[in-house]
Amino acid sequence: MLLSATPPAGPRPFQERRLMDEAVRHRALAPPRRHPEASITWLGPAASNPALAYRVSGDPAHLAEAERWIGAATGFAHWGRAHMPDHDLDAGWLLHHLALAHHWLGDALSDETRTLLRYKLMVQGRRLYDFAVATEGRWWSSSYWQNHNWICHAGLATAGYVLGREEWTARAKDNLGRVLDLLPEDGSHAEGVVYWRYGVPWLAIHLDLLQECEGLDWWGRGGFMENTFRFRLHQSAPGFAEQTGHGDCHDRLSGHSAALYHRLAAAYGIGEAQWLAGLVGRELLGREAADSGVRPGILPEAYLEYLWYDPSVGARPPAASDTHAHFPDLGLVTARTSWADDATFVSFKASPGGGHKAWETAAKHRAELGWDTLDTGHHHPDSGSFVLLSQGAFLAVDEGYSNRKRAAHHNLLLVDGQGFADEDRYHVYEGIPHERRARMRDVLAGGGWAHGTAEIGAMYDPRLGVRRLDRTLVCTPSGRLVLLDLAQAEEGTAREWTFLLQTDEPTVPEDDGCTRLIRAGEARATVTRLAPDDVRTRSGVTEVSANPTSSTPELTVTRTLHTLRVTTPAARSATFLTVIEPGARVTARAVDCAHGHGVTFGSETVLLSPVERRVEGAGVRADAAAVLVSEGRPVHVVAARRVEVDGHVVLDVPEPFTGGV
Repeated sequence: MLLSATPPAGPRPFQERRLMDEAVRHRALAPPRRHPEASITWLGPAASNPALAYRVSGDPAHLAEAERWIGAATGFAHWGRAHMPDHDLDAGWLLHHLALAHHWLGDALSDETRTLLRYKLMVQGRRLYDFAVATEGRWWSSSYWQNHNWICHAGLATAGYVLGREEWTARAKDNLGRVLDLLPEDGSHAEGVVYWRYGVPWLAIHLDLLQECEGLDWWGRGGFMENTFRFRLHQSAPGFAEQTGHGDCHDRLSGHSAALYHRLAAAYGIGEAQWLAGLVGRELLGREAADSGVRPGILPEAYLEYLWYDPSVGARPPAASDTHAHFPDLGLVTARTSWADDATFVSFKASPGGGHKAWETAAKHRAELGWDTLDTGHHHPDSGSFVLLSQGAFLAVDEGYSNRKRAAHHNLLLVDGQGFADEDRYHVYEGIPHERRARMRDVLAGGGWAHGTAEIGAMYDPRLGVRRLDRTLVCTPSGRLVLLDLAQAEEGTAREWTFLLQTDEPTVPEDDGCTRLIRAGEARATVTRLAPDDVRTRSGVTEVSANPTSSTPELTVTRTLHTLRVTTPAARSATFLTVIEPGARVTARAVDCAHGHGVTFGSETVLLSPVERRVEGAGVRADAAAVLVSEGRPVHVVAARRVEVDGHVVLDVPEPFTGGV
């Protein structure tokens, strides 16, 4: 499909218009004569889009435009200047795009341009290939879960197929097989949505090349590609223009790849992917192109949108029933009240660095091969953290992008003012003990409810003596959040425990001393502390800044967080019971429980006992981690054996059960 430039049959007027618009977008620009300090990845699609436009239309103006940008790229002695010249993203991008342009244009290129381009592709391909071989077991050559690995190998494969360099394509194919086998089957991606949209299209590119050039259909290998659109869908903020912000995110708008949605729709018959691609093209493309911090951005993917769109796949919006999701490898639980633009949405996560599969596999690579294969530069110390949106606005937020990553930048907990061990650096998981990992347990994601307990105590410095730090989050069918934090230190140890909440605007204290108002534009939510009573509360500003790319040294991204801190006196243990209700009205009140902890909102009641697993209150007696009650719905339970409601036994089973009863 890519090399033949033959898309699936059927009309594609929008995709063709996008291609033609992109083919002329740079006509008013003069190509750089000297290699700029910044990244030159954009030069690749500046040549390939007009090359395909010429192939489609035969317009010689597109041929001339392609030759202009080919000339600029071939004129540089090296591809990349500020960071790893010839050996990283600039080289991978340009190898792919210029090899396609060479193949698509063929004899239409002038003899001089064609000869120079072929020579340059040979030189740059050899440099990238040699680097990959020489650094096996280090950096991107063997970083199987990282976008640099996918991009550089896909670029090498494209050039290899065009030039007939079998050693390049063989190495790239071997790497692709490993990647597909090692990525999580649930489709989740620990680098977050921004690097998902930046990196995963290159896996699709490589899969297409492999199928076209070698007749190998690996689209079903491993399961990641088949399930990854669902991950992206459930990381969409209400309204779809923005995304949740877990992991390194230049901004909240950088998240879409209409081209990849089209390809996944075609490969697996995913109507929701076709629908989202259409929504992006009709309504969201312009805003993302203008305001996204990711470069080259969404516009240069026009050539892929044209080639990957399959008109035979019908578009369908997400099902009204598909509002909750669980991705076990990443320990990610999401819930939304609906797919409406003003819905309430929460995303909650806890897992080892890179997710469970990457963490365990990378440990084997270190032990058996001496290789360092897990690059976690874009991962955050955020296990146990959450993001909350409602009424079209972010209410509880993530930090975005930072070079010195800290738990204090997230909606987390501090122990004696300290976050995770070995943090405050870029690679927060690099070199830490294998046993230092978080996990999500007791997950329920359905029936209108979301429930999960994040075990994060192992992430803190052992010298703090944290014996337990468990956070249970519940999202009710109406979108109310209940947070139960159980903290305990070793016997004879007293610590201060601090609850953190990050917002875009300062929270406003209410007269009762226990409630604060979150404001985000016109959106509102209340935060009510039901326990503990003896705390000190303060609010302040947290500044976060970073350079998202070493290839552009002058680029800086900054974000201001408004941080609420609620701190207990020094004690061996602490219990935080916190409620966040969308809107400005407080309805929550604590339930008097003989065992466990409870909150009622009148029509919804949440009873929790994540450790003791014994609930007694509000007419409920249960051996369970949670009992969740909402008028008009079945009672839902988590890890329950026996449940009695108002004197009636509704569940009695030998093994723990999670779901509706």
